Amino acid sequence: MRISVSSDMDEAVARTLVSELRGRGHDVVTHGALRPGDDPQWAVCAEAAARDVSDGISEQAVVCCWTGTGASIAANKVAGVRAALCVDAYTADGARRWNDANVLALSLRLTSEPLLKEILDAWFGAEPSPDAEDRRNVRHVDGLDSGRTMP
Repeated sequence: MRISVSSDMDEAVARTLVSELRGRGHDVVTHGALRPGDDPQWAVCAEAAARDVSDGISEQAVVCCWTGTGASIAANKVAGVRAALCVDAYTADGARRWNDANVLALSLRLTSEPLLKEILDAWFGAEPSPDAEDRRNVRHVDGLDSGRTMP
């Protein structure tokens, strides 16, 4: 799977994230502080990674900033993106399962290497729910991008 990764800082956890994703066999596209010469501002690099998902360049993205909040907010402004700030494995599992999240947002401050691996295991181990109510909620959220909601 191709995954875009952005970080506003060249932190150890961001480098570990890229290495871990590649070690799991993913093709990684980097943005921000992880790509020399790229704009490292959290809003700019998170948008770039999210646009990769929206444009079909990448299937998923992981966006990082100090708290994860700003990167999540920026990514969620891009049409077709459902970004979830996950600080534990349970939240990552639920975000994929019930929300069909396609962008994982992480805090550079709170995410340790062991926790990162747990979150990634949960994220990639979960499949979007086929439940009609869950799918209806995801369609509703997707409709918000265009200013309309779907039944």
